[in-house]
Amino acid sequence: MSTDLQDIPAAPKLSRKDFVAPNDVRWCPGCGDYAILNSLQRTLPELGIPREDFVIISGIGCSSRFPYYMNTYGFHTIHGRAPTVATGVKTANPKLSVWIITGDGDGLSIGGNHLLHLLRRNVNVNVLLFNNRIYGLTKGQYSPTSPIGTKTKTTPAGSVDNPINPLVFALGAEATFIARTYDKNPKHMVDTFKAAHEHQGVSFVEIFQNCVIFNNHTWDPVYSKENRDDELLHLETGKPLLFGKNNDKGIRLNGLAPEIVNTADANPGEILTHQPDLPSPLYSGLLATLGLPDFPTPIGVIRQIQRPTYESLIDDQITSAQSSKGTGSWKELLHGNSTWTVE
Repeated sequence: MSTDLQDIPAAPKLSRKDFVAPNDVRWCPGCGDYAILNSLQRTLPELGIPREDFVIISGIGCSSRFPYYMNTYGFHTIHGRAPTVATGVKTANPKLSVWIITGDGDGLSIGGNHLLHLLRRNVNVNVLLFNNRIYGLTKGQYSPTSPIGTKTKTTPAGSVDNPINPLVFALGAEATFIARTYDKNPKHMVDTFKAAHEHQGVSFVEIFQNCVIFNNHTWDPVYSKENRDDELLHLETGKPLLFGKNNDKGIRLNGLAPEIVNTADANPGEILTHQPDLPSPLYSGLLATLGLPDFPTPIGVIRQIQRPTYESLIDDQITSAQSSKGTGSWKELLHGNSTWTVE
C-alpha cells in the first residue's frame, strides 16, 4: 500500500516555548546570559529543523548552564572540553545541529587547545563564546580576555597579561565563519545566530556579555546608549564601513593602515567596503583588530569563506575505503595485521 505524501501531516510549527526547558534559570538577576538564552530560543524555531535534531554542548562556567535551560538534547561536559565532545557528536551524526556554549575562560584558557583544533578542522558546528572578561562562576578572577590592569582577587595589583582577542584567535585558527554580537541587541543576536547556522562549516561567534556582579559595565564604553553611535561599527556585506550618529565617519586605508575619515572629506570609493568573503585573511584581520581607544568596534560577520567540512571529509574517506575494500567486520578489525598471538 502506498501513501500519498500529501496525506502526511506537516510537522508542527515550533515556537520559542518549545525550546524552554522546565528547569528554573539560575543566573544572577540582570546577567547578560538571559538575553542570549532568549535570543537562541527565538532563533532555533525559525531554522526549520526538528527539535530532536538540536544538541547543546557546554563546558564549565556560568554560560555552561545553558543545556539545562534548553529543551533539546545536550551535554554539560568538563572544563574546556566541549569542542571535543561536539566533534564526536557531529562526526557520528552529521545531520544534527550542534551548538557549543562556552565562555572566555572555558573556551580560551583550559579549552584553548581544544577550541583551536575544532576551528582548524572546520567541523560544521556553531560556537557561541560569551565574553565578559572575567571568571564569574568562581567569583571574579581575571580571565584570558581581561584588559591589562584589571584588578581582581587573583590580580590585586592589576593584571599584566596581554589579553586574547577572540576574533584574532579564531582567525589564526582559520575558522571559516567569524562574527561578533552583543547581549544588549536581541535582534542582532538572532540575525547573527541565523547566519552562523546557515554557514556550512564551523562558525565562531563572540558575544559581548555583561557580568553584573564581578565585572559590571565592562562593555559600556562600546555599546552604552551614550557611546554606541561612535563606538560600534555595524558590518553589512557590500556596504561601506560607516559609523557615527549620521554615518558621518568612515574607515579608509592609509597605505596598509586603517584610519578614520569624515565622509564629507573622503574621495569616491575611498571608504572600505565590507567583504567578508575575501579569500585572503588580511581584511578580516584588519577588522578583528579594530576597537577602543582609536577605532570603533566591528559588530556583525567578520569573515565567511567556504571550505570542506571535517565530517564530510571523514565520510568521503569511509566511502572510499568501503568501495575498495568492502565494509569489513568487527572480527576483521580486531584481528587484523596490527594484532598478534603470544604463545
